[in-house]
Amino acid sequence: MGSDTGSAEGTHADIERWWPHLSIDAKHRLLAELDGPVDRETAAEIESITGGGAPERLSDAEQRFVRTQIEAVD
Repeated sequence: MGSDTGSAEGTHADIERWWPHLSIDAKHRLLAELDGPVDRETAAEIESITGGGAPERLSDAEQRFVRTQIEAVD
């Protein structure tokens, strides 16, 4: 995930760029339905952070990334 990713609506920034900056509420909305569509409010937040588009859905790789971000660290 070293560059922008293509989507049906064009391209969107890598998740590593926007995930750390999302609000807690937006993270919770994504986590509630990780394999579902990205809701409009969260998409607007991603677009505000990146200045570009938001994904319609998280790819398998993006879902794996999110899961690694919520795992407890020893």
